[in-house]
Parts: sequence; structure tokens; C-alpha cells
Amino acid sequence: MIDAVNHFLLTLLATCQNMLPIAAIIVVFQFVVIRKRFTQLKKILVGFAFVIFGIAFFLEGLDMALFPLGKLMATQLTAAEFLGTGAGEVLTWRSYAWVYVFAASVGFATTLAEPALLAVAQKAQHISGGTINAWGLRLAVSLGVALGSTLGTVRIITGIELYYLLFAGYAIVMIQTLFTPKLIVALAYDSGPVTTSTVTVPLVTALGLGLASTVPGRNPLLDGFGLVAFAGLFAVIAVLGYAQLAQLLGKDKRSSTS
Repeated sequence: MIDAVNHFLLTLLATCQNMLPIAAIIVVFQFVVIRKRFTQLKKILVGFAFVIFGIAFFLEGLDMALFPLGKLMATQLTAAEFLGTGAGEVLTWRSYAWVYVFAASVGFATTLAEPALLAVAQKAQHISGGTINAWGLRLAVSLGVALGSTLGTVRIITGIELYYLLFAGYAIVMIQTLFTPKLIVALAYDSGPVTTSTVTVPLVTALGLGLASTVPGRNPLLDGFGLVAFAGLFAVIAVLGYAQLAQLLGKDKRSSTS
């Protein structure tokens, strides 16, 4: 118990140090550039305290639960007894089917629960007057992240170079952008960074590191990272595809009624 408290205090101290430059910039601009005192200073200080403690608790949760959980699941799903392989049997990328199912499920569920994506989707629906459906946007991004996470695990297991797949993915994005309604392009490009946030990143990263640690011939440092890049990339592809599909269905509906 004492060790846990000491570890949390160290995390809290590190969080305070990381937040100090942000607070310093705000204070300098407020008093030197704007030259006004803070209004509602008490609320600002309480808010900063909540942020600091929230980040500290979140980091503790990552170390205690999410990272170990992701590594544990990757270890169990790639264990020889689970895969049903005998001694000396050569594994192929097809042997890890449940890993792909787990990666897709985690990517979809965590993205659908992502607070940042929920906020952006609701704002997009409000500003567009209902033209952009919040649920449709969230589902599109979630499906994109699920696909990206799955492809990322395939890359880790097969050892395909990361940049080959990223180049191909961004080529698809550029082509899609040319044929997507301008209303959705900026929102689609924001969907990638938005969804790779507090809920999605820890579990997806833990899964990648766990896989790279357990799959034979893989290096966690070289192969364990990259899942987040795929998640963000395919979120953009999915939203652009969602917009193109909606536009196509709208044209078909108008042509059938005319």
C-alpha cells in the first residue's frame, strides 16, 4: 500500500512538472500581453487541480490495468496451447485469426466510447443542422479504427514494412478527398487525431507491444508501434467513404423521386 501511494505521489509530481509550462504560458500572456487580471481565479485554480489529479490517476490506471491487460490478452491469444499448435509446427498469419477479431473488437468498442469523438460528432451535427449525423459519424470512425487495428496486427505478425501500408493508405485518402463533398473533408481529417485519444490509444498500444513481445521474430521497439497510426489513418478513410456513400445514396433518392 505504501509503495502504491509513493508511486502515485511520484506520478502526481511528474504531472505537476509537465503542466507547469502550460500554466506559465497562460500567466505570461494574461499579465504581459493582455494585461488583465484573471476573472474567476478560484474556479481556474480548482480546474487546474482537477486536471492535474485526473491526469495522475489516468496514468496510474494505465500502468496498473490497461497496459498489463493489453499485454496479457496478446500473450494469451498467441500462446501455443490456445492456437493448438504442436511442437515444431510453423505458424502463418492465418493462425492468428482470434488476434484479428480481438483487435477489431477493441478498436471498434474503444472508439465508440471515445469522449473526444463524441464531443466532435455532437458539435458537427449541431453546426451542420443535422446534415451530419452524430451516430453515423461515430460508427464510421469506429469501423475505420477497427479495420486499421486489424491491419496493424496483420503487419506485426507478418513483418510487412510499415511505410508500404502507410503510403498506400494515404494515397487512398488523397484520391478520396478529390471526390468527397467539401463539407466533410476537414471533419474527416480531424477524425483521425480525435479518435486516437484517451481511451483508444492505451489499449491499442498495449496490444501492439504485447503482440510484438510474443510473436516469434518480432521486436517490440521496431514492430510494437504503428497501430495508432493505422487507427488514425483508417478513421479518415472511413469518414470520407461514409460521406461519399451518403452523397451517392442522396443522388439515387433524388433521381427516384423525380
